[in-house]
Amino acid sequence: QVQLVESGGGLVQAGGSLRLSCAASGRLFTIYAMRWYRQAPGEEREMVARITRDDTTNYADSVKGRFTISKNNPWNTIYLQMNNLKPEDTAIYYCNAYAMGDYWGQGTQVTVSS
Repeated sequence: QVQLVESGGGLVQAGGSLRLSCAASGRLFTIYAMRWYRQAPGEEREMVARITRDDTTNYADSVKGRFTISKNNPWNTIYLQMNNLKPEDTAIYYCNAYAMGDYWGQGTQVTVSS
């Protein structure tokens, strides 16, 4: 079992920055990869960024060059640094851990005003 708690969401103007955090606890040694997802109203949940145990990262095309995912070793906390935010980044952001199954946090709201 893995428990995840996100923090760091809020309201920001377009062009601003936020840093999301996801604190992980439990059977951390079972985690292979962690991801940030987001879900806007009326939209499907989409993956934003992914980081693996060996620090390999992947990003959605819509956030490349603006968002950076990172982690403290070994998996205590992962971060999502979001720069140059746009109104279309407005969504609930969820932390996900793949650890012989998928685990999810409760989500944190990010709102970007134009």
